[in-house]
Amino acid sequence: METIFVLLPLALLIAAIAVGLFIWAARTGQFDDLDTPAVRILFDDEAPRPAPRPSSARDTSAPVRRSVVGIDETSANDAKADPWSAVASAEAETRRVLR
Repeated sequence: METIFVLLPLALLIAAIAVGLFIWAARTGQFDDLDTPAVRILFDDEAPRPAPRPSSARDTSAPVRRSVVGIDETSANDAKADPWSAVASAEAETRRVLR
């Protein structure tokens, strides 16, 4: 019987706090838009733009030798140091082949 005098007010206090938090959340707009956050994951993020390369990043004095597939070996060696130059040279070679 003594525990009911402790547990009953404690339960009422917890219930009052829960009801108060629910009323606060409803008034501040926490339940206004339930659909957009669930659908937001389906939208694509914008792709990050690559940082601009300095124009003197590639040494043009080295001889250019063509391989069987048409990508020059000098730029393939430069690609190990700068991954963006590999992307740029692959795009340029693709444009050349498709013409």
